[in-house]
Parts: sequence; structure tokens; C-alpha cells
Amino acid sequence: MSRSGLVLALYGALAMAGILISAGRHDVDVYRLAEVSTPSRLLYSPFIGVAVGLFVVALSRLATARFGWARRLHRDFRDLLGPLTGREILILAAASSIGEEILFRGALLPWLGLWPQAVIFALLHVGPGARFLPWTASALGMGLVFGLLYMGLGDLGAAITAHFTINFLNLHYIVRVELPPEPAPAPEPEPLERAA
Repeated sequence: MSRSGLVLALYGALAMAGILISAGRHDVDVYRLAEVSTPSRLLYSPFIGVAVGLFVVALSRLATARFGWARRLHRDFRDLLGPLTGREILILAAASSIGEEILFRGALLPWLGLWPQAVIFALLHVGPGARFLPWTASALGMGLVFGLLYMGLGDLGAAITAHFTINFLNLHYIVRVELPPEPAPAPEPEPLERAA
């Protein structure tokens, strides 16, 4: 199975799990919160999501420019992902945003609440080693943001488009931009001997 096929199968399974969880709770509309959603919100919520996504991407670029941990995370993800084509990035960003939002915000948030779904979302984003903890922490924060978008606007449009924008632009950046290696730490100065 190709890498794209594997991605589609994985995130398709997440979406299906979300639909089954909602159906088991007798909630047939996993996309909308009936008590909050309105037809006009369905039209503009995706645009709000893109704006939120662009803001988060700008923050991640700022972090990469200013903080060593963000540059290390960029390099680690670049090594982990390997080369990706534009098509693979599009498929990964679309599948992950739709599958994860259906499961976490559409199905789990109305059932478990804002914080529990965000914690489970963060646990899904635990990387191979402690150096990925900032990614896990940011996933917790984004799980809360996506959840608040869903609760406030009443549909998954904003959460899906924000999630897609972040993943699509950040994956492009990680794959296309090779950051220079961190400079080696300066050697410790030799202690001065006291004069006798």
C-alpha cells in the first residue's frame, strides 16, 4: 500500500470511528451542533477557520525563528517525514484534518467535553522521544482551540479549515525548508588560578 493509501485508510478509520460513536449516542449529525448551528454560520465558519489557521502558522514561523526547541522540532520532523510530494502533503493535510475533527470535535467533544477530547487529541500526538513534547503540548492547545471553534460556531467548518491550513502550510515548510544545524556550544572557559 502506498504512503497516501495508508494515510487515507488511517484517517478514514478515525472518521468512521467518530461517525459510529455519534450514531451510538443517537446523534446523526456529527458535523453540526444543532443547538448552536445556523445556516449563515455554515457559510462563514470555514473562513474563520482559515484566519485562525494562518495566525497559528505565523506563530509557528515566529517560534522557529526565535527558539532552539522549535528549530530542533522542525529538523526532527523533516527527518521523520522524509521527502513528500505536493500531492502527498495535500492528502495528509486533508485526511488528517477531516478524520481528526470528525472524531475529536464532532464525536468526542459533545460526549466527553472540551478538556477530555483535547487531552486525548494530544495523546495521539506523542512523538518518538521527549524532544517531541512541544508538539504534544501544542496539540493540546490546538485541541482546545478547535473545540472552542466547534462549540462557538456550531459546526466543524472552522475547525477543519483551521486544522487543514496549519497542517498543509507547516508540512510544506518543514519539507521544503532545511534549517542550518545548531551551532556547537562554546567550550567552557578554563578556571583562572588564584595567585598565591
